[in-house]
Amino acid sequence: MIEASAPGKLYIAGEYAVVEPGHPAILVAVDQFITVSLEKSEHVGSITSFQYGNLPVLWKRENDRLVLDKRENPFHYILAAIRLTEEYAKEQGKELSFYHLTVNSELDSSQGKKYGLGSSAAVTVATVQALCRFYGITDNKNVVFKLAALAHLSVKSNGSCGDVAASVYGGWLAFTTFDRDWVSEQQEQKNVKELIEMEWPHLSFTPLTPPKDLRLVIGWTGSPASTSHLVDEVTTKRRQDAMAYETFLEESRRCVNTMIQAFQEGNVEEIQHQIRNNRQLLLKMSQDTSVTIETPALSRLCKMAEEFNGAAKSSGAGGGDCGIVIFNRKEGLLSLITDWEKEGITNLPLHVYKKTDA
Repeated sequence: MIEASAPGKLYIAGEYAVVEPGHPAILVAVDQFITVSLEKSEHVGSITSFQYGNLPVLWKRENDRLVLDKRENPFHYILAAIRLTEEYAKEQGKELSFYHLTVNSELDSSQGKKYGLGSSAAVTVATVQALCRFYGITDNKNVVFKLAALAHLSVKSNGSCGDVAASVYGGWLAFTTFDRDWVSEQQEQKNVKELIEMEWPHLSFTPLTPPKDLRLVIGWTGSPASTSHLVDEVTTKRRQDAMAYETFLEESRRCVNTMIQAFQEGNVEEIQHQIRNNRQLLLKMSQDTSVTIETPALSRLCKMAEEFNGAAKSSGAGGGDCGIVIFNRKEGLLSLITDWEKEGITNLPLHVYKKTDA
């Protein structure tokens, strides 16, 4: 039995701008995980997910290609991860095999509601890691990220893959995405192994160390949102005012880079200042595009946090899901959480997950 786990994520700053190559965002990995288990089998394999009623999807092989027995299935990310990783394994002379793959997720509520913690990225990363170990090929972070990113792009091409990066690298992370057009062009000319060994333009990962007095608090509004749909909306609307979008990108870049410097200097007050700045940038972009990023519930979450001297904003695409608060000390948190509960906002007792492996 082979197991691999990948953590969920939350965006701290830089949302929407991060989908453009070279524009930074800050994310954290959180200590809730998706675990993928692989067990070798003969003649037939299966995929089982506890998120989908434990019903296995059976598959067979036709000319080394994985073929599902069911026409419709909810496992797009898993299947994309399998396809890319097995292609990579074959290029290294590995013989493809059968296995039972089981997925277990902590990233959703007990009622099956999504918290917005990046479950599709985490399941992709965990699947890639498990298969690399199963086939005895390297699963260093750079390889896992690029395989998971290629799998993600084949399913949903409008994201930055920042959630994939957080799941791979863990901890606090500054990230800039790659040039997707360049990767697509290279895919037509290179095999998977060659593409993974290349430098991808604009792609960067910078681990950050939070100041010792910094405290991250997470609130969930109970309204799951679709990241891909929201990004699609913004992409469509931004074409109507290209100048406003370019201004947003430049101001977001300046804001997040200043925040990264504040992390490096251990300056919590400056981090808080830039969190508030980033919130205003997102609100302005929301106004310009008529896309709701900060819902009324997220606005209440932020307003209440500010009353307790926390710097708050929506996390990720917005439209519901989570808000984050940065505090400079630990006082007042219980009062905030109590007030949140009265408003139907749930404090998620998550901690930043820092990977200890190389």
